[in-house]
Amino acid sequence: MFTLCLKKDFIARHFLIGGDWGAENEPNSHRYVLELRLSAPDLDEHEYLVDLVEVEGHLDAVIGMYSEQMLNDMPPFAGRNSSLELFARILWDDLAARLADRGLSDLRVRLWEHESAWAQWGGAPGDSPGRAPGAPGAPNPPEAGSPR
Repeated sequence: MFTLCLKKDFIARHFLIGGDWGAENEPNSHRYVLELRLSAPDLDEHEYLVDLVEVEGHLDAVIGMYSEQMLNDMPPFAGRNSSLELFARILWDDLAARLADRGLSDLRVRLWEHESAWAQWGGAPGDSPGRAPGAPGAPNPPEAGSPR
């Protein structure tokens, strides 16, 4: 199995809801680091897993939607706790939809909130329902329960 990983960082703001999370209940920013891991059993005719330039373009576009934004004000987070776990799933949904026809057997998004905390979501890109849990038309996930 071939695996390729790309890494990008960006800053976004958020605040947690639904519990007493201390300082995290107030607007704050994080320097997120997104690791995108792509896997497939075979390489293409150029001996590539994927075209890095194309994937970096998708990654930049997705990150660009959230960079320097207040996550809580964005539609995927409407009425939801802007947890690290949910954010990883939202990013995966968008990237999986963009890369669904690349023959990948696995796509993983690992999202670092700081140097010692990350969350990950992954699976086959074709399995993406196209919406993070809790988004309109998607099932609701269990409530978030761990402080940041």
